Amino acid sequence: MRLPGLIDPHVHVREPGQTHKEDWDTATQAALAGGVTTVLAMPNTKPPIFDAATLDLALAAANEKARCDYAQYLGAGPANAAEAARLAPRAAGLKMYLDSTFGELRLDDMTLWLEHFRRWSGPGPIVVHAESRSMAAALACAQMFDRPVHIAHVSLREEILLIKEAKARGVKVTCEATPHHLFLAADDIPAISHGHPGRGEVRPRLASRADVEALWQNLDVIDCFATDHAPHTLAEKDGENPPPGFPGLETMLPLLLTAIDAGRLTFDDLIQKLAINPRKIFHLPEQPETWVEVDENARWEIRAAELRSKCGWTPFEGWQVRGRVTRVVLRGREAFKDGRILVEPGYGRNVREE
Repeated sequence: MRLPGLIDPHVHVREPGQTHKEDWDTATQAALAGGVTTVLAMPNTKPPIFDAATLDLALAAANEKARCDYAQYLGAGPANAAEAARLAPRAAGLKMYLDSTFGELRLDDMTLWLEHFRRWSGPGPIVVHAESRSMAAALACAQMFDRPVHIAHVSLREEILLIKEAKARGVKVTCEATPHHLFLAADDIPAISHGHPGRGEVRPRLASRADVEALWQNLDVIDCFATDHAPHTLAEKDGENPPPGFPGLETMLPLLLTAIDAGRLTFDDLIQKLAINPRKIFHLPEQPETWVEVDENARWEIRAAELRSKCGWTPFEGWQVRGRVTRVVLRGREAFKDGRILVEPGYGRNVREE
């Protein structure tokens, strides 16, 4: 079966600053192996991407190393609203961390949000990490300023139902859900942790079975699937202060294809939420001569040892899945075939420079 090139609007590449976890080369190899031909990279790197100098730093690394197409988010900080707005045409979107974060991207006061909502004009939307009540506050800002807002990694029943109501009332809101919030619940943590509870640490946290079921029952409200690919090494995950995050670029498509096989999802849902909708929401150009071939009947077992991410583990270790990427053609070139990456570092294009 042939699919369009897939778009992942939520990827932590870890470059600059934490390339022992991942970098532009390994992340985009993982993307191609997972059928993803465009990644949108998050700004909470070290240093974070929040001004012209740091944006240039990230894009220079991507230009040298990326094997699939890409764009880079800017991060919203307490004092960069004017510069971020000026740089908006070069960015995937503006990422606002409205719950816990650190350093230059920390927004402790809701009045700091207002200047970003007032000034930002796209082409990409404002994307918020906002859970529960802070998500409701972000919806209020979107309504006040009549700005498009995209809610990252929805995980709770109350969140998806609130977004449903906001959409019905004309608020310019879209949202995404991750495979780990669709396929894992809090009571799965012992099984995925293998005696190391840190392997279950992720933000938003894994929720209840009822929350997971609410996401499935409201698939029509979910605009995009996104991995929130957030690689950390096993040594870090198994340490005393485990950082939150799961890798996901190579496991998203097989998990969703398995859900199609089980009748929980359709191929039309997949194409809408991984190609058509993200292209529209983020105002991304078409990729000519680009497609993904999958063997939807292939049965296999997910094993971290066979994945390309540097982090070396997956919460879906040992899962039996149906559907495998066999070939990816990106802008007329064979980029991946039968387990081999065929394009060189630097083949990926910055989609904001088209």
